[in-house]
Amino acid sequence: MKLSIVILNYNVKCFLELCLKSVEAAISNIDAEIIVVDNNSTDTSCEMVKSKFPNVTLIENNENTGFSKGNNIGVTVAKGEYLCILNPDTVVAEDTFIKLLAFSETKKNLGIVGCKLINGRGLFLPESKRKIPYVMASFKKMLGNSEDYYASNLGQNDISEVEILVGAFMFLKRAVYMDINGFDEDYFMYGEDIDISYKALKKGYVNYYYGNTTILHFKGESTLRDKNYARRFYGAMQIFYKKHFKKNMLFDLFVWGGIYIVYLFRKQHIKKIKRVYKYVFISDKINEGLEQVLTKDVLLRSDLKNIIKESEVIFDANVLSFKAIISFIETNKLDKSVTFKILPKNSNFIIGSDDGMSRGEVISFN
Repeated sequence: MKLSIVILNYNVKCFLELCLKSVEAAISNIDAEIIVVDNNSTDTSCEMVKSKFPNVTLIENNENTGFSKGNNIGVTVAKGEYLCILNPDTVVAEDTFIKLLAFSETKKNLGIVGCKLINGRGLFLPESKRKIPYVMASFKKMLGNSEDYYASNLGQNDISEVEILVGAFMFLKRAVYMDINGFDEDYFMYGEDIDISYKALKKGYVNYYYGNTTILHFKGESTLRDKNYARRFYGAMQIFYKKHFKKNMLFDLFVWGGIYIVYLFRKQHIKKIKRVYKYVFISDKINEGLEQVLTKDVLLRSDLKNIIKESEVIFDANVLSFKAIISFIETNKLDKSVTFKILPKNSNFIIGSDDGMSRGEVISFN
């Protein structure tokens, strides 16, 4: 088998359904498998997978094992030469894996490959490509200067070596994953992607950023980015520093002081309620069930040529490709008056995220 996609899920059933439909479309011509590891969700995620995706291998944990252990469990049953570690709140294009496999086959000493991630508004996520988070770079990031934290020397569409990649999407050979002992289970959530990227570098592998494919990441869905995010994230960073850098008292005080300051002063994000002036449904016909639950009249459009100002654009994945949807969102990212949602194929909900900090919105209909 060529590829195994491992998706760790926790209480994001609708996002997982959309993700799985995009992945199924992307592996239609690849010898591949999908493995979903569920961390004891309470939102009927497992029932949904069993009923709608019978070909998916489902592992049901009886507790929330965290990101590292959950993914490691999934990899233990993977049969593919290559692995993709994928968040459930993502949407991949139909040619994403084809491109990455072709690219990876040309590289020696291949470590981890990442691609371009955008959020639900189409904005580039800078954590798609990062540098090693040395203590000074991390401290400067805490103060708002991220130049030395992200790989800003690389363009968003570049293809180049990079040091650190994001755990929402990691593509690598299974042999490499096993050689670097997978994700370190000392991390429950956050920091494990930095750690595994750094372990690959230390082993002599070369990590790459591949900016020639874009995936949608509804960032903030698997975990709310509230005030406690700072404590969890920088706590994970402390584990990283203790593992990989020489210990000294001044260093520890510097790091823990930065964690404490950020935890105290990070403001909890409050989602702004956007006024929807009109809905634009991109499809070949109106969905009557959806139309009945929306608060405004729905304008039907059959193409993606021009953006509609002050509107919520709803993409019908029954007739549109995921690649076309992602491309349209990315192309129209600068118009703040427009938001986006997706109607997955054969589903009774639309789903999207208006920003990168809050939970996205799911609107269900009969």
